[in-house]
Amino acid sequence: MIDGEIALSDTEFARVKARVFAVAGISLSDAKRTLVVSRLSKILRRLGISSFDAYLDFLDHGATEIEAQEFINALTTNLTRFFREEHHFAHLCEQVGALIARPSRFSADGRPRLRVWSAGCSTGQEPYTIALSLLDAHPALVEWDFRVLATDIDTSVLAKAEQGVYPASELSGLSAERTQLFERRGSLIRVPAAARDVVSFKALNLVDPVWPMRGPFEAIFCRNVTIYFDRKTQGSLFARLGAKLAPGGFLYIGHSESLGQGGGGFRLVGKTIYQVRPASQGEREVA
Repeated sequence: MIDGEIALSDTEFARVKARVFAVAGISLSDAKRTLVVSRLSKILRRLGISSFDAYLDFLDHGATEIEAQEFINALTTNLTRFFREEHHFAHLCEQVGALIARPSRFSADGRPRLRVWSAGCSTGQEPYTIALSLLDAHPALVEWDFRVLATDIDTSVLAKAEQGVYPASELSGLSAERTQLFERRGSLIRVPAAARDVVSFKALNLVDPVWPMRGPFEAIFCRNVTIYFDRKTQGSLFARLGAKLAPGGFLYIGHSESLGQGGGGFRLVGKTIYQVRPASQGEREVA
């Protein structure tokens, strides 16, 4: 035992892998064993549980929903930053510019409608970057029915994201033009209210058989999420995301990802940027 870490047997590790895959679709490699021990040992010590087998039995029988969620939160990885892969946001702004010139969908109140989804939003930098980029490039969006849906399976990161407050070091490496988009508060920065107001954070497990949102979305960002899934789960997820896109909508993925079996309904239009093929679209519901 090192620094209070609890020993993890091969059998127990297999149980951990099976549970996280069944619940969240996450495929843990053997290389993640140290991470599992480090993160879950803290939970076991707090609960007063002496073995991983006993902890997994507890999760199977008697754990609350919050305690079961804590298991998933502990094993997810959250690495993100503002304006990561900036060319994605430049492309989105260009496409929305064309949409503003000729709106294609309208809400019940008659306003033009725009929906973007950040799937796997982590601590919020991605959806806030989407909102900041579009509002800065297209001020006319303040008159639109414009919303950004931000979802993640990890409820702890969503709590941080909703605050919209970050260390000023988050702006390191960004241009002066980009840093001016944020409010300064000493050693902290805050996302301006105009951007915070259009972003909605929700907990969502992407491998759940039913998603509560109906769509459609003009764009979906699902970047560096499927790297934790096996190929079958990846293909299924991308196909489902395509079904949530409006005709001609765009999907942005991570640079180490590929659509695999789920790519049949898309065409490549840029570096890790895909457009859904209109011919693959069925009837679309409007939320």
